[in-house]
Amino acid sequence: MRTLSTTLLATAASLLSRASASTLAPPVLPLIVRNPYLSTWLANAREAPWTQWPMFYTGNSVGLAVLASVPEASTVYPLLGRPQDSLDSQASQYNLSHPKYLGAQYDASTTNLSYSIPSPHSSSPEGVEIILSFLSPITPTSTFRQSIPASYLTIHVKGSFDIDIYIDLNGQWVSGNRGSEIEWALSETDYEDAKKLKTWKIKRRVEQLFTEWNDQAEWGTLHFTAPAGEDVRYQAGISGVLRQKFAKSGRLSNTVDDKFRAIMDEEPVFAFSKHFNLTSNSSSASSASKEDSILFTLTHIQDPVTQFASARGLTYMRPLWESYLHTPEALITYHYLDFAHASALAANYSSQLAADAYASGSDTYVDIVSLSARQVLGATSFSGTPENPILFLKEISSNGNSQTVDVIFPAFPFFLYTNPRWLAYLLEPLLEHMLSGQYPNLYTMHDLGTHFPNLTGHADGNDEYMPVEECGDMLVMGLALVNSLGYGDEGSAGSIWSSLGEEKDVNALDTVGEDVSPFALPARLETREGVFGLDDAWGGKTAGAHQARKWLGRSYKLWKQWTSYLVEYSLEPHNQLCTDDFAGWLALQTNLALKGIIGIKAMSELAEVVGEKEEAKYYRNVSEVYVKKWEEMGMSRDGGRAKLAYDWYGSWTTLYSLYADALLCFHPSTNFSAKTTTLSLSLLEGGQQPLKPGKGKEKDNFIPDHVYTTQSRWYTTVMQKYGLPLDSRHLYTKSDWEFQAASVASKSTRTEILGRVAKWLNETSTDRPFTDLYKTEEDGGFPGPDFFARPVVGSHFAFLTLERACGGHAAEAFMYEE
Repeated sequence: MRTLSTTLLATAASLLSRASASTLAPPVLPLIVRNPYLSTWLANAREAPWTQWPMFYTGNSVGLAVLASVPEASTVYPLLGRPQDSLDSQASQYNLSHPKYLGAQYDASTTNLSYSIPSPHSSSPEGVEIILSFLSPITPTSTFRQSIPASYLTIHVKGSFDIDIYIDLNGQWVSGNRGSEIEWALSETDYEDAKKLKTWKIKRRVEQLFTEWNDQAEWGTLHFTAPAGEDVRYQAGISGVLRQKFAKSGRLSNTVDDKFRAIMDEEPVFAFSKHFNLTSNSSSASSASKEDSILFTLTHIQDPVTQFASARGLTYMRPLWESYLHTPEALITYHYLDFAHASALAANYSSQLAADAYASGSDTYVDIVSLSARQVLGATSFSGTPENPILFLKEISSNGNSQTVDVIFPAFPFFLYTNPRWLAYLLEPLLEHMLSGQYPNLYTMHDLGTHFPNLTGHADGNDEYMPVEECGDMLVMGLALVNSLGYGDEGSAGSIWSSLGEEKDVNALDTVGEDVSPFALPARLETREGVFGLDDAWGGKTAGAHQARKWLGRSYKLWKQWTSYLVEYSLEPHNQLCTDDFAGWLALQTNLALKGIIGIKAMSELAEVVGEKEEAKYYRNVSEVYVKKWEEMGMSRDGGRAKLAYDWYGSWTTLYSLYADALLCFHPSTNFSAKTTTLSLSLLEGGQQPLKPGKGKEKDNFIPDHVYTTQSRWYTTVMQKYGLPLDSRHLYTKSDWEFQAASVASKSTRTEILGRVAKWLNETSTDRPFTDLYKTEEDGGFPGPDFFARPVVGSHFAFLTLERACGGHAAEAFMYEE
């Protein structure tokens, strides 16, 4: 454990240094964000953290309180939440004061809150620096770690006088109903390498499986873990009593209140305290500072995690981590001891993301994608087995649907950049369910269940009606996934992390039965550079083509069925919804039609992969005919913009479906030939090949280049204070589509959109996690409906994903200035 303590200090210092340059001030910041039910955020993040309680993503408060006490001065300071409400500002045994708040910094996995506590010595101006460092690690090389429903909180202190720290949480972590009765217990580990880790276990006395209250789970157990040591003390009891005891004495009593009751009935809290001895042995008042830290973990364990109408019927789905760690105690201990490795893997992702985002955009783009990353994964829950992994997704805040296709679609740029195998795991339950014949319509389903976590399907076919939208989305994502499998080396891979590890053995792939996914995790997780639990390579020069054929072969009839629907209905879509359903039904939608046509074109490539050359030729011809007719009907008479609908002559729209055209390599720059743009063909020949220089002509592009440049110019004429409106009907926008549109516009248009979104993030009146739907004028607030914390912010990664697509050449067509 001494070695672990030393490692914690070094890792804590690394966390502090890497999350130190945030340039934007969003209204809400992620603290502990891991899945739809372990999702705690810093409310009112532009103010001091003790002005409000942390919140669940819905805005409901969550009990998480932190206090600091200086024994020499008998002064207590609130750091997080509102524990000061339980204290007496006129008490004789202690003084109540406020620290100096130094601000928040964040990266993709970490949020740091920094404070300064004044010295009790008038002769020493230096105070104690305290940093609360919240880590929800994103580990793209380790699906096993990403599946663990837990986060870390490190409290780091540095100074020259002693300080005591107190932390507590309440039952709001395990129920959205404040009247729910809860029970609790304290346990200690007895593992050889982890003696006496202390863990609070809190859950509802009567759990309600697969039930929510205000979007919070009513089943599952929260585990709150602290390290061993005599200076780490514990207590369970009434919130005010415990906080006052700490304020008076700086310590807890190592007792457990055994009167189980409701969450807000004499509010029971579960607390730890820690004494930090920072006083130097030197008699000099200006002695050197010491530093120390303590590590806590918070784990929310549910088993099962969902119920899913799988091919074998309605199934209770276990968490994926349970295939590796068979008990909650094993999970909690492993996760606690894995802090150094988990944080190192997360740091690698965060630093590479920051470098890529800075090169692609600016400091503000770094902050936007960093803020978005945990939000995407915070809507997901890993399940299944290593042989057949599944990633479930909740459509957070908009309606709670499960596995919504047109929510996965705007999220998918994040997954392509970070780890494409997770995109495959998202699509798998949709494919399995529809292949089993449980969905009656000829088009793809909108979602797998009206409300998460109940993925019970729509056997009556009466899910939300977006047939062209969902078919186009699935086909685009299907080809993007296939393309991600084929690359020659790390430099040409769509995700640099997914290219690491051993490539799958082709002979073994051919012998694996149909009951095992071609994208299965390795039977034995890899160890690289001393770190256990890593994935093997995703695809690759040899294995990629075999995996693509096997995956498509299992579900080819579905892809063909959906494409047939698009052939009949996509060119002139009848009255229906698109993904922007809040805007209402509309016939002949220009952007929707284009998505469907690109879907047909994508199917021509998928057919090539499985060797259906005649079908590939047919779909290619249809798509090429359709896209010419689309341009005639969809562009305005003066050729200056795309219309919202074919028959709405004074309208305009953000043509964000162009992004799919470029991402799938259908739009090479006019400086490149079309000779090698068919990535599925090059995949079969042994790796994704870069476009080759050549003279090139406009006819080489599936969608003419002038459509792109026309839209880019048009966007600058309709830009508003906080960005690009969605279309001519309203002044609200969707940030996911803004980023997709910006990524295929000129450099100057892209820079302008990015700058205005950054301005909005600094000034918006919204008070929930990063909304994707907001007003581009006035206060930049919610236009109604209120969307927040949704995984669709994965499209904020659109720039980065495009820059790595097509062997790293897809974005070169858009490096021009207007």
